[in-house]
Amino acid sequence: MEIKTVWAVYFSGTGTTEKVATRLAKSLAEQLGAQYRAHDYTTPAGRVELTFGPEELVVLGTPVYAGRVPNLMLPYLQSSVHGAHTLAVPVVLYGNRNFDDGLIELRNVLAANGFAPIAGAAVVGEHSFSKILGAGRPDGEDLELVDRLARETADKVKGLTAAPAQPVAVEGCDPIRPYYTPRDRHGEPIKDFLKAKPVTDPDKCVKCGLCARLCPMGAIDPEDVTQVVGKCIKCCACVKKCPMGAKYFDHEGYLYHQHELEDQYAGRRAPTKIFL
Repeated sequence: MEIKTVWAVYFSGTGTTEKVATRLAKSLAEQLGAQYRAHDYTTPAGRVELTFGPEELVVLGTPVYAGRVPNLMLPYLQSSVHGAHTLAVPVVLYGNRNFDDGLIELRNVLAANGFAPIAGAAVVGEHSFSKILGAGRPDGEDLELVDRLARETADKVKGLTAAPAQPVAVEGCDPIRPYYTPRDRHGEPIKDFLKAKPVTDPDKCVKCGLCARLCPMGAIDPEDVTQVVGKCIKCCACVKKCPMGAKYFDHEGYLYHQHELEDQYAGRRAPTKIFL
């Protein structure tokens, strides 16, 4: 098949998904002799209707939240990102625990929307909650697998005469399982976890407004950045990208879950996996 444009389309609160999706798409474009383009749907302004054709290939990237595609991003992907026999590579980033059904869910959404998923990847990156979980990932070993995926996907595309009818086989359960529920050591759901919101250190905040501009949900009041007036998805863009270190979480349940994840998973090296 002749591909004229390779796209990186991604949601990336802290930049890790962007790093992987753009690297993969740029490499594919180079190997296929195609144009490279990118679309970032991290902030509300980026969530516009997108339609791709049969001479395009889309690398669609998202982080995994609670083992699935982020629940507040899922409706946008389902309703507004469309293909017309368009080749696609779903890519998910996960924070050293497990990608559970995130990759297969993303693959299924693409297949239902007119795409032909021909490859996929689940890549480890630093967890949004933590600087310990997946620290330094994706590293050189992970990126070597991303580069291998680009080479082998390009070879696969060159051998196609039409978009395949069946999507690439990836790990996960179908039907998709419920979102992972944070629980305490007694197995009880952590109370009010979803209500946790970042707070602001007034001694560090210089009121630059960067956190409000970066927030994927537009949840931070740009006139008073100490106020989180909308839904927080715990992406930690405001926490990790604040140049003054003025944003943090102090919610007891959130911190308990963060520390439990670190205690259980920080000592392991979860694998990056590619699928062709």
